[in-house]
Amino acid sequence: MRFGIDFGTTRTVMAAVDRGNYPVVHSADPEGDFFDYLPSVVAIDAARGGKIVAGWEALALEGAEYTRSFKRMLSGEGVTARTPVRIGDELRPISEVLLAFAEEVARQLRRYQAELGDYSATEAVLGVPANASSAQRLLTMDAFTRAGVRVLGLVNEPSAAAFEYSHRHERTLNTKRSSILVYDLGGGTFDVSLIKIDGNAHEVITSRGVSRLGGDDFDELLLSLALAKAGRQDDALGRRASMRLLEEARTAKEQLKPQSRRLILDVADTDVTVPVTEFYDEAEALVTLTMDLLSDVVGHEESLTDTDIAGIYLVGGASALPLIPRTLRERYARRVHRSPLPGASTAVGLAIAADPESDFHLLDRRGRGIGVFRERDGGAGVVFDPLVELSASPDEDGVTRVVRRYEAAHNIGVFRFVEYTSLDEKGQPGDMSVLCEVTVPFDRKLPPVAQLKDVPVERRDGGPEVVERIRVSPDGIAKVAIEVPAMGMVVTK
Repeated sequence: MRFGIDFGTTRTVMAAVDRGNYPVVHSADPEGDFFDYLPSVVAIDAARGGKIVAGWEALALEGAEYTRSFKRMLSGEGVTARTPVRIGDELRPISEVLLAFAEEVARQLRRYQAELGDYSATEAVLGVPANASSAQRLLTMDAFTRAGVRVLGLVNEPSAAAFEYSHRHERTLNTKRSSILVYDLGGGTFDVSLIKIDGNAHEVITSRGVSRLGGDDFDELLLSLALAKAGRQDDALGRRASMRLLEEARTAKEQLKPQSRRLILDVADTDVTVPVTEFYDEAEALVTLTMDLLSDVVGHEESLTDTDIAGIYLVGGASALPLIPRTLRERYARRVHRSPLPGASTAVGLAIAADPESDFHLLDRRGRGIGVFRERDGGAGVVFDPLVELSASPDEDGVTRVVRRYEAAHNIGVFRFVEYTSLDEKGQPGDMSVLCEVTVPFDRKLPPVAQLKDVPVERRDGGPEVVERIRVSPDGIAKVAIEVPAMGMVVTK
């Protein structure tokens, strides 16, 4: 069964592909209650030998300190699989944290499938921020693959939201209005993207974003206002009490309606009232920052009348804060459209991208490139290597061929080849689909390829020569071959 997975900073939302419908997959907590999201939270269960638990199980773990918004670590400079994430008093590598969370997502998806009597493979298209680095893309894809999910591809989150917009607001698009702006304010990140829509093709023309601006910041702002009114300081409450109060602030913010006048929080067993106007006054600076980025993309126009922009689409759970659509409509009036499910819009768009029967396809077979992720600087980082570039010309026989030769730096090679539709100015790929995964042993003492799953990958010097060959036939079918001449081995896909 196919799904769209919007791995969010504070919440992860999943949508299924079901005969032209894209229902949100509800996750179950330990009490058997269902929710339309899975909290992006991890904790360490000391009673189970230090096992990392995720989602509702992490929140329910008594006496444990959980870590939320760990996804923000993926946007850090130089992030690798070994980048540490603090969970309570421990540090764990981010690859281990991501795997634990991906396994919980996969468990929820398989539960959903089992309820429908569907025991087919779990397949999914994953969303990634438009400005995600190669390392973030690879780590995300790797975690879900290791969790048993067949990753069909990665789609930039704004592109996914545009799929959902096209599916829902097709009548607003025409030859004169062929672009939309996606205003995506999630729990931990903000992105605004201008997307050109041409039939089933959705192209990100430009994107601006802040990797550390989202609903979390509004929650912390409300918390600080409540503490100030109570005459308390955050550090005086203790970490667990502060975490509980932050959750309460988040809940109070999410319950705000346009007509709300006050927010009430329980601070140290005392009800504290924060006027909504006061909260909005303090939050205005954050909203202004998003508006400035929006203006950069639009071109500082006070109106969209003389542009080809059909509308501004508000997605992301934090965009439901009434202050945000109100501020946008003051400037852009009726061109502002709120998704009816702002927190699920991207997941639904990803499910549409995963649906082979939909009008919108993940990748057009024409105009694609092929690349692979590689380590750089002795494993300190990850770089994307575009093997078959978008401008590549075929040979006289119509076949495109690319060959790479180098010395192996590991005992095992794990190659994840992807197809991509564009590269940004930093050489990062945009929307991608997985072409194939190839595993090759570089040591004669290792078992055959089929038995390498449990063998750890280790860096080694002086490895054998490796030859990569990519062949794309005139009809667009790609084949990959990894050869190790010294071992007389060739692995093809």
